[in-house]
Amino acid sequence: MTGDQATPILYWTRRDFRLGDNPALTWAAESGRPVIPVFVLDEVAERHGACPRWRLGLGAEAFGAALERVGSRLVFRRGRALDVLRALVRETGAGAVCWGRLYDPDSLARDRAVEAGLQADGVEVRSHPGHVLFEPWEIEANSGGFYRVYTPFRKSVGGRDPGAPLKPVRALRPPAAWPQSADPADWALAGPMRRGAAVVRPHLNVGEDAAAGRLADFTEHRIAGYRTRRDFPGVAGTSRLSENLTHGEISARTCWLAGMRALEEGKAGAEAFLRELAWREFAYHLVYHTPRIVSENWREAWDRFPWNEDRRRPEIRAWTRGRTGIRFVDAAMREMFVTGHMHNRARMIVASYLTKHLMCHWKTGLEWFADCLADWDPAANAMGWQWCAGSGPDAAPYFRVFNPVTQLGKFDPDGAYAGRWIAEGAARPSADALAYFDAVPECWGLSPDDAYPEPVVTAEAGRKRALAAYEARDF
Repeated sequence: MTGDQATPILYWTRRDFRLGDNPALTWAAESGRPVIPVFVLDEVAERHGACPRWRLGLGAEAFGAALERVGSRLVFRRGRALDVLRALVRETGAGAVCWGRLYDPDSLARDRAVEAGLQADGVEVRSHPGHVLFEPWEIEANSGGFYRVYTPFRKSVGGRDPGAPLKPVRALRPPAAWPQSADPADWALAGPMRRGAAVVRPHLNVGEDAAAGRLADFTEHRIAGYRTRRDFPGVAGTSRLSENLTHGEISARTCWLAGMRALEEGKAGAEAFLRELAWREFAYHLVYHTPRIVSENWREAWDRFPWNEDRRRPEIRAWTRGRTGIRFVDAAMREMFVTGHMHNRARMIVASYLTKHLMCHWKTGLEWFADCLADWDPAANAMGWQWCAGSGPDAAPYFRVFNPVTQLGKFDPDGAYAGRWIAEGAARPSADALAYFDAVPECWGLSPDDAYPEPVVTAEAGRKRALAAYEARDF
C-alpha cells in the first residue's frame, strides 16, 4: 500500500445527504483511500432560520445512520468551516477534502475561503457537481452570457442529457482511527422551534429512503394528473419533493429522469413536473450569475418602489400569524406552522397579498419563510418572492394582483383546504386546524375559541391600493 492510498479523504457533506448519485462521495469511495465523512454546523448553517436549521440537522443525522449501514459513520463538528476542517486534517492526517458544490452567495463565499485556506496548507481540494442538473455556467444563451428569461432557459435545459445517475455507494473504507464526534443532540437545534417542533416533526419526510419512496409514489400514482391537480391545495396533487431536494436527499437528476420516464409512458402531467424542475434550475442559474437576487431587487429600478418596510404594523403581524381575515392566506400560513410546508399555489397567494394588498416589502416575507419552511431553499425562496412582487426575473406583471377570495373559490371549491387549517367558527375543527394553536408561541395568546377576524385589508381595497401605487411608479 502506498502512502497516498493510506491517506484519508475528508468528505464534507452540506446539502447532499445521500449515498446514491453523489459525485463527491463516489469520487472519494472510488479512490480506494480511507474516507471520513463530516458534517459541520458552520457559519452558513448557523444563520439559517429556526425550521431550516433544525431540518438540516435532522437530515444530517439520517445521513449518518445511512453511512453506518455501509460500514462508515458521520463525524459531527461545530464551528467555522475552515477552522474545523483544518483541525480534522491535523487530527487525521487527511490529504484531501472533497464536497458537492453549492451556488448561493453565502455558500460560495464560505467554500472559496475554505478552498483557498486548505490549498495554502498543501491539502488537495476537490469540489464536485450534484445539487443541480447542470452547472450554472454550463447553460449559456445563444447571444452569450446567462439566461435572464425562463422559457428559453427551459428549452435549453430540456434539450440536454444530464447523464445516468451514479450508483449508490455500497462501502467506504474506514480510517485507522476515527476522530471524535460531537453529539448533535447536544446542539438542541429544535430549541428555537419551541413547542412547534413536536407538531411539525410528524409531517417531515427525512432521509434518502423516504425521498425515494416519495418519488416512487408520486410517479406511480399522481404524476399523470399533476398538471391540473397541482393547483388545488386541498388534494394530494404535488410531489412534495422540495423538502428532499433542498437537503440533497435525492438528486435533481434522479427526479428529472423519473419525470422523463413518466413522459415517455404517456403520463400527461410529467411535462409540468419537468417544468417545475427546470424552474428550480433557473433559480440557481440566476442566483449564481446575479447573487443580489437573494437580498436585493433583481430589477434595480424597483429600488425606488415605495414598499412599506415597517414590520411592526398590525396587518403584518396578522399576516405572520395567519389572522388576516382572508381565508386562503390564513389557511396557508397555518399549514406552514403545522407542517413546515406550504402548497405552491398558496405561496403565490400569501406573497401577492403581502406585497400588493398590504404593500409590504417582499424581503419581509422572504425572511419569514426562511424561518418557517422545512423546504427552505435560498434560490427558490428568493425567486418566488421576487416573481410575486414584480421585482424579479420573469415576474408577474405589476397589474396582476391575485384575488385571494376568488382564488380560493376556484382552487378550493369544496372548502377542503380552508376547512383543514382554520378552526375558528367551525363546529368540529379538524385536528390539523387545532394543531396550529399547539404550534404557535404561547405568548401570541391565540385560541380556537377566538372569533375569526374581519379582513385587515379586503381583496378589493388592497387591489385598488396596489394598482394606484404601481401606476404612480416613476420607472
